[in-house]
Amino acid sequence: MTETRDEFGGPGWDIRSGSSPAPLTSLLTRAAGRWYVGGVFSLLWLVTVVPDVITSSPTPLAATVGIALCLVFAAAFLASVPFAWTLPRSRRLLPALALLALSFTLSPWIGWGVRGLWTYVGVVIGMAVVSLRTTWVALLALGALAVLAGVLTEGWDENVFWIPAIIVSISAMMAAFARNIAAMNELRATRDRMAVLAVERERTRVARDIHDILGHSLTVITVKAELAGRLVDADPTRARAEIADVEQLARGALADVRSTVGGYRGVTIAGELAAARAALEAAGVSPDLPGTTDAVPPERRELAGWVVREGVTNVVRHAQASVCRVRVGTDEITIDDDGVGIVRGDGVGGGAVDGTVFGGSGAGSGHGLAGLRERVEAAGGRLSVGRSDLGGLRLRVRL
Repeated sequence: MTETRDEFGGPGWDIRSGSSPAPLTSLLTRAAGRWYVGGVFSLLWLVTVVPDVITSSPTPLAATVGIALCLVFAAAFLASVPFAWTLPRSRRLLPALALLALSFTLSPWIGWGVRGLWTYVGVVIGMAVVSLRTTWVALLALGALAVLAGVLTEGWDENVFWIPAIIVSISAMMAAFARNIAAMNELRATRDRMAVLAVERERTRVARDIHDILGHSLTVITVKAELAGRLVDADPTRARAEIADVEQLARGALADVRSTVGGYRGVTIAGELAAARAALEAAGVSPDLPGTTDAVPPERRELAGWVVREGVTNVVRHAQASVCRVRVGTDEITIDDDGVGIVRGDGVGGGAVDGTVFGGSGAGSGHGLAGLRERVEAAGGRLSVGRSDLGGLRLRVRL
C-alpha cells in the first residue's frame, strides 16, 4: 500500500479493494495519518461515556481503570481501520471483531450500554471494504445484536431500535464512502499503469523507427562508400560524387533520427520510391519501379512508404539480386527480386516472419521485416512473404 495523492478532492485514504496485503509500516504513512485526523472527531461520542464510567465506579482506582479502557478502545478504533487495509481481504473483518470484544471490557461500568460503542465497530466493518454481501451481513448482524442487548436491558418497545438504526445507518454510509475512495484509488493505479505502458509503447516505436531509418540509410551509405573506395583511383571524379552522396545521406539520416525522437517525421511513398531508386542503382540492382503513386489512397501512403523502404533495404542487404521490382496498388504492394530467394533448413540466411526463412546472409535479415509486420498489422493490414516469379523473394503487403 503506497501513499495516496488525491487531486480529486478526496481525503487521500489509501483504501484498496484487492486482496494483496500491505506492510505494517503503512500504518505510519501520510494516508493513514489523514484517517487518524478524521477518526479523532468521531471519538467525541466516546467522550460521553466517560461520565457514566466515573459515576458507576465505586473507587477512584476503578474510575481510573475505566477511563484507561476508554482510551485503549479509542486507540484501537483509530488503528483498526488502517490495519484492516494491510490485511488480505478474507481477514479484514478481524480488527472489527477484536474491537467488538474490547468493548465488553467496559461492561462492569456501563453494562449493556456498551452497545452504544458498536457504532465504531460498524464503521470499521464499512471501512474494511470487503464484499458488499459480507458488509451487509456483518452490519445487520451487529444491528441485531444491538437490538437483543436493548431488549435484555430495557424490554421490548420502540426505543430499542434507535441505537441499532444509528449503528447500521452510519456504518452503511461509511461503507459507501470507503468504496468510492477505493474506486478512485484503483482508477488512479490503473492510470499510472497505463502511463507506464504508454511510455513502453513509445520506446518501442522510437526503437523501431530508428532501426528502420538507420537500417536503410546505413545500408546505402555502406554501398556507396564501398563503390567510392573502388573508384578512387579509376574514376576520382565519380568517387568524389559518391562521397558527396554519402555525406548527404548521413545528414539526412541524422535529421530523420532527430525528427523521429521528436515524433514528427513523415514518410511518403513518393519519397521512398525516389530513395529506393538511388539505393538500388548504387548497389548495382536494376530498379523496376512505378512511375506514379496515385493508386495509393492518401491515408495509406505513409504505411506504403515504410513498406517500400524496408522491402528495398532487405533486397539491397540480403538478396544478392540484380533486379528489384516494386508494384503499388490501391490495397496491395509487392516487392520482388531475382536474388537467392528463400532458403529452408540449410543454415543459410536468417530472419523469419510468420515462420518463413529469408534468403540472404546475416542473422538479421528478417528483423526489419518483423518490425514492418508489426507496423502493418497495427494498421489493419497483412504482410506475407513467398517465392517470386523472378526467382527470388516476394514481399506482399495488403493494406
